[in-house]
Amino acid sequence: MITVEQLSKSYGKNNVLKDISFHVPDGQVTGFLGPNGAGKSTTMRCMLGLDRPTAGHVTFSGEYRDGQSYDGAFATLKNKSQVAGAVLDASWFTPARTGRNHLRVLAHGAGISDKRVDECLEIVGLSSAAKKKAGGYSLGMKQRLGLAAALLGDPQHLIMDEPVNGLDPEGVTWMRNTIRALAAEGRSVLVSSHLLSEMQLTADRLVVIGKGQMIGEYSLDEFLAGGTVVTAECREAVLLSEKLQHKGLKVELQRPRSMRIVLPEGLSEEELRELVAKTAMEENFLITKLAAETANLEQRFLTATSEAQEYRTGAVADAGARRQATGA
Repeated sequence: MITVEQLSKSYGKNNVLKDISFHVPDGQVTGFLGPNGAGKSTTMRCMLGLDRPTAGHVTFSGEYRDGQSYDGAFATLKNKSQVAGAVLDASWFTPARTGRNHLRVLAHGAGISDKRVDECLEIVGLSSAAKKKAGGYSLGMKQRLGLAAALLGDPQHLIMDEPVNGLDPEGVTWMRNTIRALAAEGRSVLVSSHLLSEMQLTADRLVVIGKGQMIGEYSLDEFLAGGTVVTAECREAVLLSEKLQHKGLKVELQRPRSMRIVLPEGLSEEELRELVAKTAMEENFLITKLAAETANLEQRFLTATSEAQEYRTGAVADAGARRQATGA
């Protein structure tokens, strides 16, 4: 397990991270989400000791292959290649070296055999390109080479920053399956990605940050459930919405006869539908539609981080309306 506690990082007066706390359990894929500039990459660098945090600490816990346990900051641990592997930057290589020689240099520095180098090349599908210079690799091949480097020591923990960047659809599917297989072997895996539809297929858990601060830590199902709504259609929608609001529910009128009721904590989807139906019956209102909808990860992410976006854009429709108003 990896435990991040009250992690803060400042560059001068610029507070990049503020009291970030979360954990990355063994045997699961933890997705790390946040808008651009949220501090995801800085957090990962601090976790690995590449940047020194201003406050807080990160603890890696597990066992070496000889059965000896460890528990401490990454920089203080021995046999680091057995503790954690990382995929942070696809341009880390020396262009004139072959892919295999890159891995051999890293492996020899950690006391790892050439046999393991070839095993890792096979795992990531680069055996046929092992003797080619890495400078000629595509971005997707560089990502695969980075994963091979991360796996050299057969680490207990993996930290991956945008690992599917540059991969074609087949490569994205391969990376997803590989990440999930690595977690299924008992590893703790932390993965960031801007491809939210892919994260929904990959992650078991989510850590969400914005503007350097925690937004929340959730199971994937828990996070998506927060976006569940019940849609109801009723001739007396306005009156029904008032009755439901008096019962503490959040109701959004969409059209004169349609509304959305947000699933509150403590209620199941079925219980919410029953409550809406019961309220309508008490008032003799006829409901013509009552259905539940669950938001996808992208919709939930945009809602959860709406106040933490560094950059905002105006709606295209609004821009068109302004042009019409000004005669442009």
